[in-house]
Amino acid sequence: MDLLGRDTLEIVWLSLKVSGSAVILCAIISLNLAFLIEQSDFPGKRLVLSLINTMMTIPAVAIGLLLYLVLMRRGPLGGSEILYTPYAMILAQAILATPIITGLSLVAIRRIDPSVRDTAFSLGATRFQWKLLALTEARFAISAAVITGFARVVGETGMTMMVGGNIKGATRVMTTAIALETMKGEFELAISLGIILVIVALGINLMLHLVQGAGKRR
Repeated sequence: MDLLGRDTLEIVWLSLKVSGSAVILCAIISLNLAFLIEQSDFPGKRLVLSLINTMMTIPAVAIGLLLYLVLMRRGPLGGSEILYTPYAMILAQAILATPIITGLSLVAIRRIDPSVRDTAFSLGATRFQWKLLALTEARFAISAAVITGFARVVGETGMTMMVGGNIKGATRVMTTAIALETMKGEFELAISLGIILVIVALGINLMLHLVQGAGKRR
């Protein structure tokens, strides 16, 4: 068996594409949500913050079950017919990563020196310009938040299998393929994908350390 053959490369590429797309999607949502929460004072703000913190620790399989019930044929969104497609996997992973990136980004924004914001608004900066400035000031911490979100979703198995179905050539990613091949006793492919997944994990950790190190040197 060619351990780096076409099938293996397709699985690896789909894994990175699904998780990358999910993180890009939820990063856009999370950053805007973090700014909205930080800049607004509304009833129930503490409840929202508590909900975000709770969602950061919720088991991924619970998200998979809930999304499956929503997307199944008899579910509220069954007509969308995206269950067992990469779109369902992206949606599930985005839901999983959104509270993580939101919570960590909110902490990063709150750590910006208040004088920076006061000076920006005193000079006539708009809210959009303040967001750009805040992103620049907290870029290392926010980058670390996004990397952490990616690390969380790329290694997820149960949730991804529930909504993706682990269909060969369509929704089979590294984690689900490893689980399947191990159960089948096909250890060669499982070990090959496991090594690649470990390399990806090491790469993510290296990026995280580099970003954190750059932030400390500022």
